Amino acid sequence: MKPSKNLLPNQIRLHRLIALCSELSRRSAEKAIVEGRVLLNGKKVTALGVLVSPEKDHVKLDGKSLQLPRSFSYVAFYKPPNMLVTRSDPEGRDTIWKLLERWEGRLNTAGRLDFDSEGLLILSDDGALLHALMHPSHELWKTYRLKVQGLPSPETLRKLKEGIKLEDGPTLPSKWKLLKAGDRHAWLEASLREGRNRQLRRMCEAVGHPLMRLKRVAVGPITLGDLTRGKWRFLTPAEVKELKSALIKAT
Repeated sequence: MKPSKNLLPNQIRLHRLIALCSELSRRSAEKAIVEGRVLLNGKKVTALGVLVSPEKDHVKLDGKSLQLPRSFSYVAFYKPPNMLVTRSDPEGRDTIWKLLERWEGRLNTAGRLDFDSEGLLILSDDGALLHALMHPSHELWKTYRLKVQGLPSPETLRKLKEGIKLEDGPTLPSKWKLLKAGDRHAWLEASLREGRNRQLRRMCEAVGHPLMRLKRVAVGPITLGDLTRGKWRFLTPAEVKELKSALIKAT
């Protein structure tokens, strides 16, 4: 799906711009112009049919500047392992922007994943949404698939669920379940509402099952889906709405 774009042409009628940027209807916007309530680049305009450039011209209605509603981009990206979520690295290691050149300097990530971890990252230029996603007051569930050494017992999984003590304090209650057991390792699914530095790795080490692989598969209602390593897609309007609703509920 392509991102939502501002489809306005280079020039539009002044009354249409006012209607787009205020609560006025087009007819009410025309009336405001005739009544002398509109300034265009500092000068009063009373004639109808005037063409303006939304990007260049400065329009005021009743002394208040008008701006077009901004459209944001929302992207889901599958971060491969062995890549940094940073703009650059003094050691010359690869960063995700090697795969996201189109978005470099335009979008920011909602949080990070470790160098050797992989999975879902959300990127956007919507600062309010990014702030909400990263703020600790929004306890949004994030879900991971983990490969660990050995086979955790039901008692170990219970301890992880209830919370264990780490050097920076006890962990919040979380969700854990066994997905697949092997001879020397096991696959687990974990959902957390907090995101401390290398938290899952430290939790697994604390219970004697070192982490071998970590993959984030969901951030709230947004899932990795069928994305493959290094690929990205736009979030649908429905997904963006659902994500914002989830953030409100998680406050």
